Amino acid sequence: MAEPQELGDPLGEGTLGAGAFAGSRLAGNRLNLDVCMDGCHQFLELFEMRKEEVLQVEFLRLSCNEDLITSTLSTVPSLKGLKSLVLKGGHIRDEIGACQRGTLAYLPPEFGVLSCLGHLDLSFNDFSALPPCITKLTNLHSLLVCHNSLQELPEDFGQLKKLTFFSAMKNQLRGLPQSIGELAVLQTLDLSENALESLPDEMGNLHNCTELDLSGNLLTGIPSTLANLQSLRQLHLHSNLLVTVPASLARLPNLSRLDLQNNRLRTIPPEIQSLPFVHLRGNPLGEPEVPPQPGDSNPKELRRLFLSAGEDSFTVTPEGCKVFLSCGVRFCFPRGAATSSVTIRFQKCSPDPQWVKLRHHDILLSEVLELKPHGIEFQEEVQICLPFVSPRTLREREVIIRTSSGETWSDLRTRVEWKGKQKKRLACCSVPHFSWFLVVSRLVENECRVPQEGVLLFSTVDPNIKVTFPPGVTLETRTVKLQVLPVSVDELQEITNDPETIASPLLCLSQNYTEDFLQPVKIQLPLPPGITGQTLDRSKVHLLHSDCNAQNWNDITDQVVLQFTHLYALFEVTHFSWYWLWCTTKAYIGGIAKEVYKKLRMYQVNFIALQRKKDPEQVLLQCVPKHKVDPVLKKLQDRYRGPEPSDMVEMFEGEQFFAAFERGISIDADRPDCIDGRISFNFFSRLKNVKEIYITSEVDRKSNAVKGQVSFYRGAVPENIPEEVTKRRKGPDSHWLATLPIKLPKQKSQGNEHPDIKNGFSLPPLNLGNAETGYLTQSNLLGIAGRIGADWQTIGLNLGLSYQQIQQIKYNNREDLNTQILDMLFSWAQQNEKNPGCIDKLIDAMKESDRQDIADEIEAIIALGRQKYRESIRRVGLDQESSAEDSAIAMV
Repeated sequence: MAEPQELGDPLGEGTLGAGAFAGSRLAGNRLNLDVCMDGCHQFLELFEMRKEEVLQVEFLRLSCNEDLITSTLSTVPSLKGLKSLVLKGGHIRDEIGACQRGTLAYLPPEFGVLSCLGHLDLSFNDFSALPPCITKLTNLHSLLVCHNSLQELPEDFGQLKKLTFFSAMKNQLRGLPQSIGELAVLQTLDLSENALESLPDEMGNLHNCTELDLSGNLLTGIPSTLANLQSLRQLHLHSNLLVTVPASLARLPNLSRLDLQNNRLRTIPPEIQSLPFVHLRGNPLGEPEVPPQPGDSNPKELRRLFLSAGEDSFTVTPEGCKVFLSCGVRFCFPRGAATSSVTIRFQKCSPDPQWVKLRHHDILLSEVLELKPHGIEFQEEVQICLPFVSPRTLREREVIIRTSSGETWSDLRTRVEWKGKQKKRLACCSVPHFSWFLVVSRLVENECRVPQEGVLLFSTVDPNIKVTFPPGVTLETRTVKLQVLPVSVDELQEITNDPETIASPLLCLSQNYTEDFLQPVKIQLPLPPGITGQTLDRSKVHLLHSDCNAQNWNDITDQVVLQFTHLYALFEVTHFSWYWLWCTTKAYIGGIAKEVYKKLRMYQVNFIALQRKKDPEQVLLQCVPKHKVDPVLKKLQDRYRGPEPSDMVEMFEGEQFFAAFERGISIDADRPDCIDGRISFNFFSRLKNVKEIYITSEVDRKSNAVKGQVSFYRGAVPENIPEEVTKRRKGPDSHWLATLPIKLPKQKSQGNEHPDIKNGFSLPPLNLGNAETGYLTQSNLLGIAGRIGADWQTIGLNLGLSYQQIQQIKYNNREDLNTQILDMLFSWAQQNEKNPGCIDKLIDAMKESDRQDIADEIEAIIALGRQKYRESIRRVGLDQESSAEDSAIAMV
């Protein structure tokens, strides 16, 4: 629900938006201190030093997340001419990113003397009841008390005769006073996400109400008197407990949206059902009421399935179920979703940038989840919840689930939940069929439908940005989307190397229509920080425009009529894309903007190469965003050691890069991610860009240690690989990114021991698997054992060995890590030699132990064995498929 009185122009003169006067205290009749760390202290200081000026203030904003807010309240009533007062919390976020409420729970009675006050915002505070002084503010036309703990409104609430906008969303209201019907001029009423169980008939007296939001309550019915709201355009009733709605709602002459989704409507009047703008999804329409079965204490409870790490499928019946995967993914299949039993298969895939195309400023927050069978249609929508890593800020970005049809990706309507004691973040959506899914953080997207009558669209990220569509702007209703990217002054000046360069937030507008608007659309952008209409030097102002992909920026300052108020720049356009307002003396402004836009999409990263302390041949390679380097190194310092991180480089989200090994160091070329001797990576700032590999030496290490290096590249490796480039860059366009040293210690002499005997431990001859599926030979197992290192106990437990067996092996081979590993691995192999699924079990154990590198190696060995087996069969003519193909070719 929009909050136009706060977010636009509450008094027709422009509000004081957050950040509009960064570093400025008092400007004329406006005082904005809600963005200051100690705004209340500054207010009291200003009141003492410049009292006469402060008493003239008409627009005041203070933060209620400060300790001094209580003592400041006693001074505020002295401002007799106050017209707009914002006392909001929510300026501080907790550890999970949620807005912390302010401490304000009451207002002094003296507030009732503010006879000029027209706009009051008390959102994100701790009010359990509306202060009595508020009903004395008879000139109040806008009142916001969102995100509080209100349980009721006062009986004399109807005294606010001039109230046109009232929002009490996200409270605990259980009922409404009858006097609410006395608000004769009220236009917008938002009571969403409360606990309302019924509504008074007097609400039918709100004859000027154009938008009524009652969604997210506990309403089982609505009064028929709502049919008297002849001015009503939008009625939101979704997410309630409605079992019926009055047919008289269909006769409202101006109604353009009726949202009845997610209720309990089984029947609905045909007059309502025939409305083109009614939304009914999520109702059991046409379904008979199912009576509780004998012995069924809770008929709504669905069967629960908990899958272990090794399982990759489950069965859904028409009875429905809830499914919990070991990776944190959750499903809810309602009753009747499947008409017959169906087996669902799933797997998690790494996001390939060739396939997963991120849009500008997107951040990937999860791996790709594939659900099969693709395209299976469910009779009821299935709920999917995917765990994700949290973005830095939730205000400037939003979390959405993106799904693929096999060709393109589209966004799903998503909600974010926090589950469990650890407050794990889950992105949840409902889908009618299965395919591929992933979680993405994108710029907040504000959307509206533009009818012939016109409409107002504003940004929830920066409420000072709004777009006005006049009447007659279009013949057909079209959908418009708005996104905003805030740009900090420090970041902008660092990129441009110009302390005088400042810019407004970056605005992106798009629509689902190919033709331009029939009339100009007015856009309001805030002036850059620190600039007002009085101090503005128009010779430095540049309005920039770019295409939808923001590839080129053009200066259109001379092509539009730019108007400036004290806070805003206003201009008109007929088509949409990117818009950006700059103040700078630099020439070639388009080129500067292009460079800044590119930098805003990039991440500063370091490369890390660490070797295991107990097994230096095992190397961890990782690409880490700048702010994560120190915590990552601290977490790994007990198990790994290595060089300092590389110099800073810059990479795009989703970019592919490679690691190449030089100077006597090599890796197993059979790795599936190895391309021409290079390891392939994908950089995603929120995922682990990490791989553990085993390196070997191309030279004899018996006499000398080997000093090599790993270099990171974009694209192809340059022909002349630099050797001493640890602290130098070749240039901003170089394929080379960074180089880090690697040292392999001198090998210990093994004497003349037989390769199958290690320190007196005799290895039994065995082969795992079979010729058709592929063997793991004794030599292969020895190679695997040499890579396990200190993880052998975890791997042994995941292979099924008991804790007592692990402790016995450890005791029998005290102070000899190699023999402990061999004893564990070959003891298990000997016991499972005849088991046809033993190799799969070994691979799964490695994955569960976070040793994907060994799992990949085993899979590569098995795949190579199967390939050789098929080739040998084909050579002797026993391959039935190839023989059939040869016969068919011969017949042709």
